[in-house]
Amino acid sequence: MKQNILIVLFLFSIQAVALQPSKIRLLVRADDIASFHDANIACIQSANEGIVRSIEIMVNCSWFPEAVEMLNKNPSVDVGLHLMVTSEWDEIKWRPLTTASSITDKNGYFYPSIWGAQDDTKHLLHANWNIKELEKELRAQIELGKKNLPQASHISAHMGFSHMAPVVKNLVNKLAGEYHLATEDDITVQSFDGWGDATNSKEAIARFIVNLRQLKPGDYLFVEHPGLDRSEMQAVKRNVAADRQIVTDVFTSPEVKSAIDELGIELVSYSDLINTKN
Repeated sequence: MKQNILIVLFLFSIQAVALQPSKIRLLVRADDIASFHDANIACIQSANEGIVRSIEIMVNCSWFPEAVEMLNKNPSVDVGLHLMVTSEWDEIKWRPLTTASSITDKNGYFYPSIWGAQDDTKHLLHANWNIKELEKELRAQIELGKKNLPQASHISAHMGFSHMAPVVKNLVNKLAGEYHLATEDDITVQSFDGWGDATNSKEAIARFIVNLRQLKPGDYLFVEHPGLDRSEMQAVKRNVAADRQIVTDVFTSPEVKSAIDELGIELVSYSDLINTKN
């Protein structure tokens, strides 16, 4: 009996070791392509010359046609449909594709954010939003995205709106199933710290490499928003252009790419992780 127990424990330990991840896999995701011309350029550059493997597109934005053209010219880039119900900048605004008055402000734009004070009319969560209108809008975004980018593998939620209420989360999951798209819940990843509060590209690159060296075997996700520090993005306040230039600089940094190669880190896409899971 004792010998049998030892054999079972030995086999269990072998199985447990086999289930442990043997390598580091990192999914670097670039969000908000189509939001600006300079975001389009930076996202594609971050994929072609850098470490980005998945790009999220916002179909309601003005630069959507250019983003579609760029992505279709780069078929190796994994594409996600970045569903949106917010318009966060004061200087540029986005509208729904459908007639959806319950999820828009008095000017017909999406609200600036999801959460906030109960008495603040700038937050969708506290508006009189209608789940049927929301569903109609999300369907329209998915269908426009798939029409132009049939290679899209998944959907994601801009500013995390899918967590605003359980009924919204259920809706997003339902639509993903109907349109044969994965969701953010279909991969199991750990978050990666990136560069923290670094305020310039040199510091951000150095911190990013330090944090890469601290990773242990497993799957990780890092999400950021590439951009360029030029007049278009400089017109949006809150230091957007400078901050997003840092992102692009890190994502295309030769030092970062060299460190990833040295450490044997595998850069993966959503599609890679989804296929591995299945």
